[in-house]
Amino acid sequence: MADVVYNKEQIMEIIPHRDPFLLIDEINEIEPGKKVTATKYIKEDDFWFKGHFPEYPVTPGVLMIEMLAQAGCVAMLSLPENKGKLGLFAGIDKAKFKRQVVPGDVLKLEVEIIKVKGPIGVGKGIATVDGVKAVSAEITCLLYTSPSPRDPKTS
Repeated sequence: MADVVYNKEQIMEIIPHRDPFLLIDEINEIEPGKKVTATKYIKEDDFWFKGHFPEYPVTPGVLMIEMLAQAGCVAMLSLPENKGKLGLFAGIDKAKFKRQVVPGDVLKLEVEIIKVKGPIGVGKGIATVDGVKAVSAEITCLLYTSPSPRDPKTS
């Protein structure tokens, strides 16, 4: 079992995601702004298996991409200058799905930040199960300072 640098509660101090849409369970290694390794334990009672698919439970590819994105956001938002910002999806490139991910699997998520220009960051991500690649992609995010919910410009 890998070391735990941040548990779910600590992850929620960095990114705004909450259940049922917080899709990473722990951070195992991190170099803020550079790279991160995270874990997602795939459980039979994960919400998506009720409909995807009841007789053949498979983790949706789009959710694995989201898991990589959330891990990458932890890396970017761990920098002191990014504290309190949101990481919004801005693009997905070169996504490849190589293996089905099913209940009982442990998904290892690795994201390396390969480019940052202003508020835009690009991460190269790979998710594996027992060392076998399940998905890989380049993910672009926009670091955003959200206005107050009471800001009249957003009403």
